[in-house]
Amino acid sequence: MTELMAHSFFETLHPLLRRLNTERTLSPGKIGVLRHLTEHGRATTTELAAAGHVSPQGISLAVRELDRLGLVVKIPDSEDRRRIWIELTEAGRQRLLQESSSGREWLARAINEKLTPQERTTLEAAIPVLQKLGSETLT
Repeated sequence: MTELMAHSFFETLHPLLRRLNTERTLSPGKIGVLRHLTEHGRATTTELAAAGHVSPQGISLAVRELDRLGLVVKIPDSEDRRRIWIELTEAGRQRLLQESSSGREWLARAINEKLTPQERTTLEAAIPVLQKLGSETLT
């Protein structure tokens, strides 16, 4: 029963997430990097890879692109020149806000337009349960 529910939940959630991401101009991985830096401060690519559960190579590519866009900066460690810190820029902070709000705006419209008042109440009641499921993941 649980496996069937997990499959059904994933099949329901996947198109919703895909639709949310169409509202954004950055990939979910790059948004995850910006979000992590916002919440935790500067980090190394190793720390970002571990937090995002992705390869160091994948994070390096994302950081390189974010740096090119001016959303992060790379700063050599003052004590260990082999270590490079990734820091969020003000432009990166603003871009994260913009990317996040575009997805939320679409979702708010969809909830208002597609759900009945009773369905909205049911969805609101499910939010703590969904938060509990996601509490082990890192952003």
